[in-house]
Amino acid sequence: MPTTHSDTPDTTDRSAVRSLQRLWPYVRPVRARLFSAAFVAIVASCLSLVIPLVLKWIVDGPVAAGDPGGVWFGALVLLLLGVAEAVLFGFRRWLVARPLAGVEAAMRADLFRHLQRLPVAFHDRWASGQLLSRGTTDLMLLRMFLAFPLTFLLVNATTILVGFVILLGQEWTLGLVLLVPVLPLVVVCSLFEARYSLVARKAQDQVGDLTTVVEESVLGIRIIKGFGRHRSQAEAFRGLSERLRGTELGKARLLGSVWALITIIPELAIGAALVLGTIQVADGSLSAGTLVAFLSTALALRWPVDSIGFLLAMSQEAATAADRYFEVMDAAEERDTHDGPRTADEGHPRDGAAGARPAGVPAKTGGLRFDGVAFRYPDAPAGSAPVLARIDLHVRPGETMALVGGTGSGKTTLTALVPRLYEPTSGRITLDGQDITTMPRIRLRELVSVAFEEPTLFSASVAENVLMGAQGADDEEVRRSLDIAQAGFVDALPHGAATQVGEQGLSLSGGQRQRLALARAVVGGPRFLVLDDPLSALDVHTEALVEAALRRVLEDTTALVVAHRPSTVMLADRVALLSGGRIAAVGTHHELLRTNAEYAWLMSGAEGPDGPVDLMDRPGTGAPDRGRTPKGRTDAAGTARTEGTSR
Repeated sequence: MPTTHSDTPDTTDRSAVRSLQRLWPYVRPVRARLFSAAFVAIVASCLSLVIPLVLKWIVDGPVAAGDPGGVWFGALVLLLLGVAEAVLFGFRRWLVARPLAGVEAAMRADLFRHLQRLPVAFHDRWASGQLLSRGTTDLMLLRMFLAFPLTFLLVNATTILVGFVILLGQEWTLGLVLLVPVLPLVVVCSLFEARYSLVARKAQDQVGDLTTVVEESVLGIRIIKGFGRHRSQAEAFRGLSERLRGTELGKARLLGSVWALITIIPELAIGAALVLGTIQVADGSLSAGTLVAFLSTALALRWPVDSIGFLLAMSQEAATAADRYFEVMDAAEERDTHDGPRTADEGHPRDGAAGARPAGVPAKTGGLRFDGVAFRYPDAPAGSAPVLARIDLHVRPGETMALVGGTGSGKTTLTALVPRLYEPTSGRITLDGQDITTMPRIRLRELVSVAFEEPTLFSASVAENVLMGAQGADDEEVRRSLDIAQAGFVDALPHGAATQVGEQGLSLSGGQRQRLALARAVVGGPRFLVLDDPLSALDVHTEALVEAALRRVLEDTTALVVAHRPSTVMLADRVALLSGGRIAAVGTHHELLRTNAEYAWLMSGAEGPDGPVDLMDRPGTGAPDRGRTPKGRTDAAGTARTEGTSR
């Protein structure tokens, strides 16, 4: 089941500092700009603390002496300080804008690259909306944190420290009054941080859930409209939106509460200092200028103190975003066990003759072989039966093997093991005698071409979609593959093969998408071909044409074809029946019809009173024989010989 907000880890014992420290590898290249920006911001903030000192000089000097010229000079100094502060803060923003945009872009690129390298089992577990929100909303929060809260946590802490030094220097008794709120503020901020981190994580996970619903609704708009389910989808969306709204309101209440406390407590202290200071001015122990400077300094520290709650909230959201980002980045990528140089045979698979074997590999070990292969999905319940129990199967070099079995028998899973979309639980798979786990994945996926039952196209041109099967193919090879797949409809598109097919190829019919997927599989003349029911969406006339063209391709490749219909089975030299997680029988189509009741039932969908219906006796299925005898397997009399095996 895809990961949702309910599946996320507990964050009660996590450290926001440790989470944010993981950003350092991305920040390191721009650290000089960030440190410079922080220094500029500290200087600008400290300039605001000079203003009270100028006010003290004006009150105790020119004002007390009745010197208007001195007052105008003091006003000019204040103006220059204000302009300098504004210019420095603007310069700070300029310093961080470009490098932090680069940090965000680098993190997003790393995330996308990592997602491409994660195993299919990971994507089976994670909802796409959760991944999208980590690459968009979460990275935006991290950029905002690096641009503002990170700097101003340092700037405001420095400003408060310098400000209190000035306050204590002006009048230490009043300064001690303003220090009284420190302990209660520390307690309030600590409690706030713990509670806010939980609700922030909850909100960000709910954003991911909401993104998933939106994405699924857009991609499935035809189904929603076709079944008139727009109201139920709107209700589902509204429910998630209301839940997110409630969480966001909870965040707002927490932030409002802490901000109120952080504002009220210092205000009470300032009020107390004002009363005590006024009394001291009245009895002559304190000058009016000193009181003005003291209160001005205290008021200048209001923003650094008041912003503590806001900065802590943004920091917690950034820490949560970092946790969510690194949850994905920490997932183990597909690993190759072979890192050595390629052998002479490991050139491009399209360079040599199809089906060629590595030097020194005996003919009997060539082709595609499954030896004791078992598979259980990683998230399967403990004790549950494996999808594949023990698969022993040999597809000879240049042979086409049809894989037949009931729904849910594991046919698609077995084919997915060949390009290592999943890893076998036990056993091994070899291509021309070489264990696929010893091949670099990029090499393996050059050798093995695949076409799945559900064709997936990308928002690109027809030609670009086809070329994903062989990046170096030329226009002639693209045209040849389109002809094999009977994709002549491409010529009628507005721009031919350069026509953009749109997201998921939904501008095309199901049969058109399936033919383009087949063209993508055969475009480079692959050595090994894995097809998962590639003709299921075609009409009978187009299917016959595709089969005729595909038969020529299969002559020059080693192929494993998942089949559900007799017409597809007829493409194969031999047929393997998958049942109960094992290969139950291997033989030609006609042999299995006569000898295996389960196979006859799967092919006919009916059973006669005296046993399975023999399709050879049914009109239109026995003659002419559209199948082929196994290549190179005839005796002196020309009779086909097989290697059928029942298990």
